[in-house]
Amino acid sequence: MKPEKFVKAIGAVALLVAIVVAAMLIRSPRVQAGQDGDDDRNGSKIQIGFEIAPVPLNLAGKQRSLVGLGSYIVNAQSDCNGCHSAGPPTEFTASGNPYQLPPVFSGKKQVNPATYLGGGRDFGPYPGPSSLLHIISSNLTPDKTGLAEGGRTFAEFLQIMRTGTDLDHLHPTCTGTPTASCLTFPFNGDLLQIMPWPGLQNLTDQDLQAIYEYLSAIPCIEGPPAPSPLHNDCS
Repeated sequence: MKPEKFVKAIGAVALLVAIVVAAMLIRSPRVQAGQDGDDDRNGSKIQIGFEIAPVPLNLAGKQRSLVGLGSYIVNAQSDCNGCHSAGPPTEFTASGNPYQLPPVFSGKKQVNPATYLGGGRDFGPYPGPSSLLHIISSNLTPDKTGLAEGGRTFAEFLQIMRTGTDLDHLHPTCTGTPTASCLTFPFNGDLLQIMPWPGLQNLTDQDLQAIYEYLSAIPCIEGPPAPSPLHNDCS
């Protein structure tokens, strides 16, 4: 083969390889940025999330894939309702409690929509039996604005999840005699004490955004009257 023909052949092969590699990069979900690639990887989680959501969801103005993924994290991975319902007696419906035997248990688990993520669970004296302080789980449902956790912005939600900051300042560290509304040393009253944020803070930004989007899509639970911190303005 003449040198000029050899060079042309090599050039043609190189061009073909470049075209194939470019096509692979365009199709690769690792290179293609955006939600589509994330949806492909999380497709089964999103589908399961919608299947297991125990309440009707308001998807208006929301990213459907994030709502589904958020439901999967909240209901399948983290069991947020286990703490953020009113407690075991009302967490499930009368016949839907999987911890009970038939015929009381119908055989089908059914979360109680009337208490779902509405907060109110009393974790008892904290940090010990002699403490006057009781920590109560918060209401995570959206208020009339449609924002999760009673009107929290995503920036506020992200701060809570990443740092454990108690933005409500319900239990400051005691500076004098311990009372029913302050937390004794050495516990940090600026931080949430029961919520497992030290683990949840390691979730990805997308996971946290999905949780927030899901919590914005669930029905509002009004809770007890104001000034209770569990009160939520639904209308």
